[in-house]
Amino acid sequence: MASRLVLGVTFVLDLIAFALAVAAEQRRSTSKIQKDGNSSYCVYDSDIATGLGVGAFLFLLTSQALLMIASRCLCCGKALRPSGSRSWAIALFITSWVFFFIAEACLLAGSVRNAYHTKYRTKFSTEKLSCETLRKGIFGAGAAFVVFTGIISEFYYASYSKANDAEAHYARDNGVRMQNL
Repeated sequence: MASRLVLGVTFVLDLIAFALAVAAEQRRSTSKIQKDGNSSYCVYDSDIATGLGVGAFLFLLTSQALLMIASRCLCCGKALRPSGSRSWAIALFITSWVFFFIAEACLLAGSVRNAYHTKYRTKFSTEKLSCETLRKGIFGAGAAFVVFTGIISEFYYASYSKANDAEAHYARDNGVRMQNL
């Protein structure tokens, strides 16, 4: 039976990571061109989305680490019993890590890109000034993959626990006897 405490804590951590990612998407940096005499420069508003994105990154990382420690990362510990639950656990383990890496990449890239601000000026307004900001949807994609990671990870842990607690289908003889050869 899967530990309800592990599932509950993981759910709460994933929920916090999702909320932070959505908040980061809503609070992305915006910029406007400010004129100062003969020169122009970019003015950016608050940089809170970077901190929110890093927070979502860390909460998702903690959630994944907790599940991997609780399940011994599928590869350490005793072998799982052959069953459909073991097959599901392996498939969900791989899928969970793929979604996790995509979510973490979106959140980290969004945080880094949101923190980047152009620092140059133009003189006499002869050249077009480009105030670069984070593209819309990066943190949103990260939030979506946080949800996917959370769902798949919880199913993985439940399948792992079911395969780990299952009884063997064979009672005694489980090998080929080579004694008479």
